[in-house]
Amino acid sequence: MMRNIHFALILSGLCSPVHAAWEIQQSPVPDASFRAVQALDAEVAWIGGSGSTCLRTLDGGATWTALAVPGAELLDFRGLAAFDRDTAVLVSAGRAEEGKARIYRTADGGGTWQLAFETQTKGVFLDGVRFWDARNGIVFGDPVDGAWYLLVTNDGGVTWKRVVPEGFPAMQAGEAAFAASNSALIVGGTADAWIASGGAQRARVFRSQDRGRTWAVTDTPMPSGPTAGIFGLFIQDSGFGVGVGGDHKEVEQASANVIVTTDAGASWSLTTQTDPPGLKEAVVLLSEHELLTVGASGSAISSDRGGTWRKIDTRTFHAASCVGGHCWAVGGKGLIARWE
Repeated sequence: MMRNIHFALILSGLCSPVHAAWEIQQSPVPDASFRAVQALDAEVAWIGGSGSTCLRTLDGGATWTALAVPGAELLDFRGLAAFDRDTAVLVSAGRAEEGKARIYRTADGGGTWQLAFETQTKGVFLDGVRFWDARNGIVFGDPVDGAWYLLVTNDGGVTWKRVVPEGFPAMQAGEAAFAASNSALIVGGTADAWIASGGAQRARVFRSQDRGRTWAVTDTPMPSGPTAGIFGLFIQDSGFGVGVGGDHKEVEQASANVIVTTDAGASWSLTTQTDPPGLKEAVVLLSEHELLTVGASGSAISSDRGGTWRKIDTRTFHAASCVGGHCWAVGGKGLIARWE
């Protein structure tokens, strides 16, 4: 049983060494693959995953409760947005024509779920969800008819409406997003949104400043290809941001896997690859001065805005979420860990 196992880490720097560790927590669904997690505070967090899995903790992860979603037994919840201990939105990743493009919402802690949206339109594959506030949110999916498939809500996810962007930038052949960590889509301020792409000749970042109605796109130096590109984004209100990625077929391959921006995504530059090298799927703010990145090849910390990275360990975490210094990371085979 992988409970309460600690991995020691000594962070060296200008200050005295700081000791920190991942604490492995017990999952009630040990066979599930988790791809979405959201921490709300030191006690409350939600997780989404395969096999219709939705978990919630109210005690900092000492116990996790599986919340059944009736009628969704074959779905893979790779998109998750939680607002409090009672209210959350789940987005399933999968082919719409197979009945797998759905959005569910609960307002009673998972006691009941409402099917808020479903489409069987061929080609739709939902990738992620984000909210600007408790009422306004956005869901995106792989391109349909030459543009990202976009849905927006203004009632907290109760109802959703498709948005067809105006004058959308031309998509590349094969360009799409990776539904790996619920972080290929991020939002900021009251109307900004960013989408990271891969799968094509160039990895790019799309930006909207009007909640998805119009978009601009920027090429990045992140290596890209049919199974490679940008997997996760993090951008602050100051304009500083980080993108991480790699190749999901060559997860330990050493190559450029971190890009940074100082102008909210208008331009990007390469920086030092992570230690351990290889695929990174999500990047989050661990503390005021530290970034945490996780992925199939392991996790690492940066104390210099992504310039250099220090290895934590080589466990496969797909997604991470931090709030107020309280972080959770999740992965395959029911893997859940907390960082303090």
